[in-house]
Amino acid sequence: MTYDVHIIGGGLAGSEAAWQLARRGFKVRLSEMRGASADKGGERSPAHQGDGLAELVCSNSFRSDDDEKNAVGLLHHEMRRCDSLIMAAAAKAQVPAGSALAVDRDAFSAEVESRLAALPNLDVVRERIDVLPQAGTTIVATGPLTAESLAHSIGAATGADSLAFFDAIAPIVYNDSIDMDVCWMASRWDKGETKDYINCPMNKEQYLAFHKGLVEGEKTSFKEWEANTPYFDGCMPIEVMAERGVETLRFGPMKPVGLDNPHWATPEHPNGRWAYAVVQLRQDNKLGTLWNMVGFQTKLKHAEQVRLFRTIPGLENAEFARLGGLHRNTFINSPVLLDRQLRLKTAPHVRFAGQITGCEGYVESAAVGLMAGLMTATELTGREWQAPPRTTALGALLSHITGDAEAEHYQPMNVNFGLFPPLHDVKKKQRKEAYTERAKEEIAPWLADLTPA
Repeated sequence: MTYDVHIIGGGLAGSEAAWQLARRGFKVRLSEMRGASADKGGERSPAHQGDGLAELVCSNSFRSDDDEKNAVGLLHHEMRRCDSLIMAAAAKAQVPAGSALAVDRDAFSAEVESRLAALPNLDVVRERIDVLPQAGTTIVATGPLTAESLAHSIGAATGADSLAFFDAIAPIVYNDSIDMDVCWMASRWDKGETKDYINCPMNKEQYLAFHKGLVEGEKTSFKEWEANTPYFDGCMPIEVMAERGVETLRFGPMKPVGLDNPHWATPEHPNGRWAYAVVQLRQDNKLGTLWNMVGFQTKLKHAEQVRLFRTIPGLENAEFARLGGLHRNTFINSPVLLDRQLRLKTAPHVRFAGQITGCEGYVESAAVGLMAGLMTATELTGREWQAPPRTTALGALLSHITGDAEAEHYQPMNVNFGLFPPLHDVKKKQRKEAYTERAKEEIAPWLADLTPA
């Protein structure tokens, strides 16, 4: 068969992209290294247990299915409206999980394979691809554990030294959950011209208690196959820094010098006084709705993070769009390297999809695969691609990956309402419903204009 599109990777994103394209009549080659013979480079990543397409390697949950008050539930809704393979297979393999969408992982993978096998113009080829194709429409959807040989090829094409590293992720806080009666905006030593950071002050007693919590807090452990992977850019988890001495953080990410706290102003110090230590938050997206805890990459367990970080003055009621983490990962700096249609700027015949673009989570990975498939179908039919509105879950996720995120500090992200254009005129308690209502209304004309299946 002569193929219109070559898709590399048979995970959630690759399977979804293949489905969207093959159903529209395009001839697709889907390459998956698991299940290949030795002479074709067959291998499994250390995280995979089997050879089935769309294998769920961690949890069996697609998280909340509530499309009224939850961003990932809204993403489920929008994907179903796009006739998503992953959502259809999940419905077939669903198991009881309350308001969450959870599946029997073996039944789920089997359903994906069965539906793809029924498409006559789709070939699933068990083979390992070691280099990026030099020509031909291609979608790379190899996930966060891309094979080393292909990772090197991607690195050569993108200018990255290495794509395999410990991804030390700092927590991200919703702006409207920060108490600005305690915190203040300032940059170190600024004179009022720039106020780029939100600063959370600590006195000595608060700092010492926080330091103790970091050192003693319950932490995640490395998997055996992660043990020799280096930290990215020398990123050091904050609790590891804390273990080096009680004062280490005060001379590192929690340094207070040059940060006058206006809430502590006195006649002798009209600009305020320095705190004993300061936690800084840096704007994480162009909308200003999400703020990153600077230098707070961590391997503390999630419940421990929430408990400890809410002891920071000003963050007592913090709501987290993402908690910190540390794991081996592979992703590209998409806001810099990809155009608005997920194409590699230096090689536009290659699109990227799934977690390798810097989205996080099963559903998000499949959603980006879905959009990559739709973009490619539109391109092959000579039509002009129209991106989903940024007010939708699909549009917000795509915008984050391809330009809204701060490229210098780009890190993997789940879909969340902090990625959506804000609704400042809506009361906070009603905001989630307002986001979903707006999204459902504004996605309708976009769905009507999709390339027909």
